[in-house]
Amino acid sequence: MSLVNQLIAAILVAMMGLAGGTIYIASDSSKRMLTNQLESHALDTATHLGLYLAPYIASRDAATVETTINAIFDSGFYQRIDVVTADGDMLFSKSTAPVIGNTVPQWFVDLVTLTPPAMTREVTYNWAKTGTIFVQGHPGYAYQAYWRVAKETLVWFLFLALVSTLAIGLVLRMILRPLKGVEDQAIALTRKQYIEQPRIPKTRELRRVVEAMNQMVRQVHQMFEEQSQNIEELRRQAYRDDLTGLPNPRATRAQLGERLDYRQDFGPCALLYVHIDNLQALNQSLGAEKTDNFIRLLAEQLNTTGIHAGDHVMGRLSGADFALLLKLPAPDQLQRIANGLLSSIDQDYQQLRQSEAQTKAPVCIGIALGNDQTGAAQLQSNARVAIEKAQQDENSRRVHQFQAPGDPQPIDESWHEHVSAAIENQQIFLQAQPVISADERQLHQEVFARILNRDNSPCSAGDFISVVRELGLMTDMDRAVVNHALHYLQQSPSDTALAINLSTESVSDPGFRQWLLERLTTLNERARLCVELNESSVLNNLAGIEGLRNALRTLGCHFGVDNFGVHPSGFGYLYTLQPDYIKIDGSLLHDIDSNAQDQFFVSSLVSVAHSLDIAAYAERVERTSQLTQLLRLKIDATQGYLHGAPKTLE
Repeated sequence: MSLVNQLIAAILVAMMGLAGGTIYIASDSSKRMLTNQLESHALDTATHLGLYLAPYIASRDAATVETTINAIFDSGFYQRIDVVTADGDMLFSKSTAPVIGNTVPQWFVDLVTLTPPAMTREVTYNWAKTGTIFVQGHPGYAYQAYWRVAKETLVWFLFLALVSTLAIGLVLRMILRPLKGVEDQAIALTRKQYIEQPRIPKTRELRRVVEAMNQMVRQVHQMFEEQSQNIEELRRQAYRDDLTGLPNPRATRAQLGERLDYRQDFGPCALLYVHIDNLQALNQSLGAEKTDNFIRLLAEQLNTTGIHAGDHVMGRLSGADFALLLKLPAPDQLQRIANGLLSSIDQDYQQLRQSEAQTKAPVCIGIALGNDQTGAAQLQSNARVAIEKAQQDENSRRVHQFQAPGDPQPIDESWHEHVSAAIENQQIFLQAQPVISADERQLHQEVFARILNRDNSPCSAGDFISVVRELGLMTDMDRAVVNHALHYLQQSPSDTALAINLSTESVSDPGFRQWLLERLTTLNERARLCVELNESSVLNNLAGIEGLRNALRTLGCHFGVDNFGVHPSGFGYLYTLQPDYIKIDGSLLHDIDSNAQDQFFVSSLVSVAHSLDIAAYAERVERTSQLTQLLRLKIDATQGYLHGAPKTLE
């Protein structure tokens, strides 16, 4: 029962006690008044009868006495009348049973005792006592009057009690409204949501409670923000280049390895290896400050090129080397990208030198092509060979592309048609990899979409995802994945759970989100489905994703954030979104068993997640030493080839 209802009940009980006492006092007063009236009426009757019947009593005329008393008795106001002579002989007596009648309930008669007083009057005639008259009134009139008063009092009490209860309830709810806000704050705080009450009540006690609660919410929020800032600073120091703000060499190589060696979902790609020739000489000619500015401008141009190109991996490989991994464009477009990048770098260099002459920057670009089978180390090696060729170029074109027999070629139209037909006809199949908890239970299996190539052999996501995006069929493919996953759940044992990873294109489409929610309503055991989104997808459309998250929570589905911890925008969104779990990106875990910085950073991420009641999972776990270290860092579950490669979902 709420506090308001308890107060109303307490007030109502007090009112009932007060009303009961009031009714008792009023009833007792009415009872005495009615008794006095009966006494007075009986005395008056005895007096009048004595005056009238005196000569008849003296002459012992019983007939006249009887006739007179019968006439009076028939009025119904008397229970007993006795006429006694002076000698004590009963001259006449008449009585009736004290029957109250149907106008007063019997339970009321049994509850209330009314005994009419018997009044006596001596009768004298010719200055001599001739007899005595006894008169006792009938209680029927008193009971009727008493019942009427009690009934009216009770009705008025109930009416006034109802009105008072409603009025008191309304007033109490208005006064105690801030407490409802405090309750909402406490509930929100358990969900790691920080809300403050803007309206401060005027009541002193309530004002202090609300102000204290607001202060606590601010302090908890500030603690989380400070924790997030500290971890962001740690990430910047561990994985960001101080001069350019790009990923440092260690982080760049880890991300290249994550996309090309582990996920193998990048597809045909081109690595642009940008090299500053003779950086030491440049530092001597321009000065340290201008050289640093030149490097920053080069990084900005590289970042701009990557953003325009779409999905990419970018970072600094050494003091003079930068890498930009792009989806493989057409050959002429790739050359335009490289030449345009060089042209922009030349302009920045000329402005720094403050020279009117056309001066080229000491920068060259090596290009290497690859695919899912190339590998990050091989691709970087080929790009460095291309850099050496570019430096030796007598025509000073400063751009060279490494040529190898196995270089991927632009996708032909027949492959486009094959991929399009497979997606439109939902001719896909699912592979799954388990997620294993710290106590070695399988929590769920993450599914991966696959199609058959033209030789009817399974091909990796990198072979067709870029084509699907180019054709604008990502939403259609996600629909097919959802349909296949739900069908599998309906046919599989009740302890099986699946996680599906939706694309940015799909979750940004309101139509797809509505279709997904409607489709999930047909699944009986929705708690067995997990929906995962890439961290970049979340941060690119946080408002829309928050609505989807709330709808999934209502349906009972789980929600997770994939590739967590590498986006430069941080993770302050967690307390707003409140996912059920996060999957820490594999690039942060490659050296977790040997690198103290990685261990401390991942431990901080796990701590942040646990402080928000969010489970923390680890991706790309391949070695037992990694698993041992992650378990020491309180990770909740792990996923990777250590637990098995993805297998076809039967």
